[in-house]
Amino acid sequence: MVAPSTMIVSIIAAVFASTGFWAFVTAVFTKKHDRRDAEGDMLRGLGHDRIIYLAECYIERGWITRDEYENIHDYLYTPYKKLGGNGTAEKLILEVNKLPISTYEIEAEKTKEEN
Repeated sequence: MVAPSTMIVSIIAAVFASTGFWAFVTAVFTKKHDRRDAEGDMLRGLGHDRIIYLAECYIERGWITRDEYENIHDYLYTPYKKLGGNGTAEKLILEVNKLPISTYEIEAEKTKEEN
């Protein structure tokens, strides 16, 4: 009669040696990897959309506040670039960098006076 410990070791060795086990492990890993790629693509796409939208709004307005600049540059553009973002957003960020930085209160007052 075979000892239980020998039988357990044999079963474990057979499982690790089987092609089916490694195919399963590979499939699970590939699925997780594909999902991470898709999540990265989605985050990059959302970041791109938001950067483009905000940058166009600020450029059209002609000025930007410090808080707005920090938001678009530090919290959107920098992570977007680290995710492998493209040059379209970079082009608009370079334009945003040229905008005068102003306080919202001063600009709001100017806008009221002009209207």
